[in-house]
Formats: sequence, C-alpha cells, structure tokens
Amino acid sequence: MISLACFNLYLLEAFPDSNSFWDVVQAVVPLVVIMPVGPLVYFYIRALVIPSYTSTRVDRRHFYTVILDLLPHIVVIVLIIGGFFGLLGSLPLGNIGDWIDTYNTYIDIPRWISLVIYLWLSYTFWKQLSQAEKETASAKWAKRFLIGFMVFSVIWLLHLIPYSIPAVSRYVLGAVGWYPVYIPLVVLVYWLGINGYIIGYKTLSKSSVSSLSKTDIDHTVTALKTLMEEEQWFLNPTLKLQEVVTQTGIPQKTISAVLNQHLGKSFNEYVNTYRINEFKKRLLDPSDAHLTITGIAFECGFNSQATFQRVFKSLTGQSPKAFRESQG
Repeated sequence: MISLACFNLYLLEAFPDSNSFWDVVQAVVPLVVIMPVGPLVYFYIRALVIPSYTSTRVDRRHFYTVILDLLPHIVVIVLIIGGFFGLLGSLPLGNIGDWIDTYNTYIDIPRWISLVIYLWLSYTFWKQLSQAEKETASAKWAKRFLIGFMVFSVIWLLHLIPYSIPAVSRYVLGAVGWYPVYIPLVVLVYWLGINGYIIGYKTLSKSSVSSLSKTDIDHTVTALKTLMEEEQWFLNPTLKLQEVVTQTGIPQKTISAVLNQHLGKSFNEYVNTYRINEFKKRLLDPSDAHLTITGIAFECGFNSQATFQRVFKSLTGQSPKAFRESQG
C-alpha cells in the first residue's frame, strides 16, 4: 500500500500535463489506500509476537474505514457509468473535480489519526509482554518496526499541519511538494524490505533440519517433561532457559533446537502450555474455589495478569471467564 502511494506520486510527476489515460487511471484506480495501514500494523505485531494468533471475523471491522479511501473513486465510477447510460440528466457536475480535490486534501487527517491510534494500540500491546518475551527476536523486531512507523508519523504530521491550512497549503506544495513525506516513505519501504529479507533468511536458517540424533532429541524431551510434569518447574514465575540448562546439563542450543524444530514451540510457549493446563485443572478444583482467576493464574506460574490473559486466549481461543462458564 505504501509503495502504491509512492507510485501514484510518480504518475503525478511523470505526467504533469493533462493526460487522458492516466487521468482516468488515477480517478478510477485507488492507488492511495492508507486507512488499512494502521490496522495492518496492529495485527502484524500481534501475529509476530504470538505465532498462534489468528484473526477473527470480528477483526474485519477494523478495516471498514477503507471506504474513506475509496469514496472519490466510487463517485467517479458512478458518474462514468451514469454518463454512459445517460442517467445523470442535468446534475451539476462541474464542481465534482473541485470536491474531489478538497476531499483528497483533508482525508489525510483521518488517515494520520488512524495510523497513530493503531500505533499506540500496538505499542500498548507490546508493553504488556513479559520481560522474557520482550527479549525474543520477534519482539525486538516488533519494537524496531513500531519505532520506524512512529518516526514517519511525526514527519507526516509536520507536513500535514501546513498542508491542511488553505492559506498555506498552496505555498507548501509549490515549495516542497509531497517530497518531505514521500522520501521518508521510500526509505521506510526499503527499510522494511531489507529487514524482512534478513529476518526471513535467519528464520529459514534456524528452521532448517538439525543434525541432532534421535537419542539427543528423546533425551532432551524426557528431561524437559521430567522438570515440568514431575517437578513442576513451570510454577516458578521467573523460570529461565538457563536454569534448565544448568539443571539438565543439556546445551541451550540443543534445547532450543528440540523445542523449535521438533515441538514447534519457543521455551516460553512450552512452559506456558503447562501453566495453562495447570490453571484449567485448578480452576475446576473445589479446593481452589476461594481464589480469584488472577490468584489461580499467579499460583500456576504467571506473574502478569495481562500476559496470562493473552496466553490463555491464544491457546484456548476464549477468555478464562468464558472457559469457566463453559465448564458449568
């Protein structure tokens, strides 16, 4: 979407004089579609940090605002169809072009507001992660990703304010055009692309089949199950992978490889699975009826209510309260 917006500016600069073909293309084809960018950033961050996250039908509501981007194009298409079939009659069409120009001037305000709101929601979500979760490669990239968009939103605002003032707008566009916004956009596109390539390469390298023997894999899985199922190490809210390495004598690289490649989980996901299973047992245990949901969660190894709520919903697809009600 960002690249298409940049391409639209290229068309404007490449064909400054009236060109019937490109005029029609730009009037009909929505090249500048920005309203969905904020929601896409938000759901990207969630999916990045929670690999098991999947969007729901309810999430589609976040994208309904795209109609604001499409409205001028819908108007033009309706006018073209109406004119072709002679349905417009004596409608005053002379002011349509001025209306579209004015609309395109001020639509950037809700676009900017939408982006900032979803950046704030994304950063709030990231802040709720535990310290261990923030140290993962995905969470670190998510933070850099958000910072990149935050920097751009500030640059955009500095251009948007004078651009939205009629007395100043013409002077601003005549002096600097849209370059103060679109040059950072181009930089953002390349930055995202290069980082995406690097991260994809690293992920592919890490996910390649390991050279661990079946004996090493079985030994590691058994050692992990012993710590979790028999000794219940998952009840320790500050449990670190290094503690498991020290206890078992198995290299950290081996444990990580077995978890990632053979169990399909990170260390935190593996431990949290046991915590959630323990929580579900205790929630239905009459002897723990005097405890609140948060109290039981803390006794099962969680040290953050927000983390517990997020992990529980990602693993079960429902909230703890809804789960308890479903069990009667």
